[in-house]
Amino acid sequence: MKTSISKPIMADPRWTAILTRDASRDGSFFYSVKTTGVFCRPSCAARQPNPKNVAFHASIIEAERAGFRPCKRCKPDQLPLAERQAAIIATACRRIEASDTLPVLGALAKEAGLSPHHFHRLFKTVTGLTPREYALAHRAGKIRKQLKRSNTVTDAIFHAGFQSSNQFYAKSKEILGMTPQRYRTGGSGEEIRFAVAGSSLGPVLVAQSGKGVCAIRFGDDPGALVRELQDHFPKARLIGGDKGFEKLVAQVIGFIEAPGTGLDLPLDVRGTAFQQKVWKALQRIPAGKTVSYAQVAKAIGAPRAVRAVAGACAANALAVAIPCHRVVKSDGGLSGYRWGVERKRELLAREAA
Repeated sequence: MKTSISKPIMADPRWTAILTRDASRDGSFFYSVKTTGVFCRPSCAARQPNPKNVAFHASIIEAERAGFRPCKRCKPDQLPLAERQAAIIATACRRIEASDTLPVLGALAKEAGLSPHHFHRLFKTVTGLTPREYALAHRAGKIRKQLKRSNTVTDAIFHAGFQSSNQFYAKSKEILGMTPQRYRTGGSGEEIRFAVAGSSLGPVLVAQSGKGVCAIRFGDDPGALVRELQDHFPKARLIGGDKGFEKLVAQVIGFIEAPGTGLDLPLDVRGTAFQQKVWKALQRIPAGKTVSYAQVAKAIGAPRAVRAVAGACAANALAVAIPCHRVVKSDGGLSGYRWGVERKRELLAREAA
């Protein structure tokens, strides 16, 4: 039978937070246990204490002044576990970025004070990429800069930190979306067909490379849409669409007006390894359904990479074909959309009809 002393504790909302191990309350208060002499975070995984032995404290200093010591399990006097892990991975990321070679997993793990398996799993959870994928993605940024600065592709490859041309060329298409030479020359030699058509959601530009559709963009000004395409491929040969291409454009417009018709097109998807992983997940979301950024992050095996998922959605250049409009906030609200929240709302309304 509970004593009268425990009743005020059990009626306190903070007691509920302890029972549910509510991590969102960590830092807002601490609780001590008289029989053990320790104080804990609300989320502590230790065995549930008897409420008659519990006291609440507003701060670490208050708990320590009351004579309690930090719990060795939840370490309330240190940063929360998620923040400590994020700091460990941030340090590892800086180490990777500063290295001229691909760092060895064992060395990274040793510096972090973790086993290789645990480090590898934690790194992917926090960043959404493996350490090797992160290193390659970082080098992708360097190679893009070097391709514009260096005299030759070979110079750019070595200045970016690749130890051999073969090492880079094995990943070049995935990194750049085209050959290094074409990227260096702004798509020189590449032919891209395009057309701008009207829709109930405003002008829509559709562009297609030899590989597939490489852009579907909404806008308010047809001229601005074309200039944006020119800026993205400054030296590619842009060709106005012929009758065959216009059928493809009509298919895109038809899907925008009536999503139930479906859209199955060959795509030329250009992005980092992480972005492509996110975009593939988006393509698996059925029409009429929405998911949160957190759910997408979990689906690709990177539950903490919510912001990175949002960034990948914002970088999507293939509206409706890669349905980033089906991703919403955790509370169901509509967050930013590259082509305007009102277009996002209308697309979702049409798919739900």
